Amino acid sequence: MRPEAPISAVSARAYAVPTDAPEADGTFAWRRTTLVVTAITAGSCTGLGYTYSHAGDAGLIAGTLGPLLDGGDPFDVPALTARLWREVRNIGRAGMAATAISALDAALWDLKARLLGLPLVRLLGAARPAVPIYGSGGFTSYSDAQLTEQLAGFVGRDGCRAVKIKIGSFPERDPARMRLARSAIGAAELFIDANGAFAPRAALAMAETARDFGVRWFEEPVSSDDIAGLRFVRERVPAGIEVAAGEYAYDLDDIRRLLAAGAVDVQQADVTRCGGITGFLAAGTLCAAHHTDLSGHCAPALHLHAACAVPRLRHLEWFHDHVRIEAMLFEGAPVPRDGQIAPDLTRPGHGLTFRQQDAERYAV
Repeated sequence: MRPEAPISAVSARAYAVPTDAPEADGTFAWRRTTLVVTAITAGSCTGLGYTYSHAGDAGLIAGTLGPLLDGGDPFDVPALTARLWREVRNIGRAGMAATAISALDAALWDLKARLLGLPLVRLLGAARPAVPIYGSGGFTSYSDAQLTEQLAGFVGRDGCRAVKIKIGSFPERDPARMRLARSAIGAAELFIDANGAFAPRAALAMAETARDFGVRWFEEPVSSDDIAGLRFVRERVPAGIEVAAGEYAYDLDDIRRLLAAGAVDVQQADVTRCGGITGFLAAGTLCAAHHTDLSGHCAPALHLHAACAVPRLRHLEWFHDHVRIEAMLFEGAPVPRDGQIAPDLTRPGHGLTFRQQDAERYAV
């Protein structure tokens, strides 16, 4: 029976978690990652959501978005999230507004499943029992020894059949780093991610080099804002290399534009940015309509149940930084087995519990 329990409280807090080593990609460098956690309570249950964004999201949730949910029916997730999107019309829907709404949407779905006593994937409906992961890290700031150790661990310890490294900070070094990665991972597939570091023709030149190391996936060879440039690269890369992008899609229109332009072979979406569980499910449906695979970007623990539900899922990104934070701060974070992660069907909702006391030292 459906419990009658209106939303009675919404809270949010930000945490800045130092990385275990300096991290960098083709266009950015960082030493800490900001996690914003939100909780929504109705009756005796609390739903949990989070995003990797800016600490300002906590204030946006507490002061502007959270009050819109007060007294709402947690079973009416579409109606509640529609309120949130309307509220940010004049401040801009992309960026921090989208990440804050993504966290709240994930918490609403978690809350709804917990009120029903169901694992979230049972509420959504499963298309598969588990999802494959690919190891992701290989930061351009890493030494050769760090790179080798991490990539070998993805393959040997976690069973990943593919791994991804960052490129583009120092393009002259990238061929040697790809050679080192290939040696470390053996027959596993090698992916590269430029984070938009190249112009289209420079990206094509790098793709030609990458072919010699058996690279199968080239992510954001140019900025995702340059849709024509992405299409230009995709149409000209060597056979066997797929172009992927979409991690900075903040709503369904961002994803639609990439798909409609024929700019990607594999569409990415990030549940912590694209509108939460609702946005990720919609992205999956849109990808299916375009006969294009979807890949989940980062935050694997939060993606897991929705990734089991969408059609045409390729894989999830087992991103070193987020995997480490989720293992540290969330009880119930998934553990890989033979290159896959699976939901724990004995736990309601998405199965995650925030370790508040462990996180306190990182509070902003």
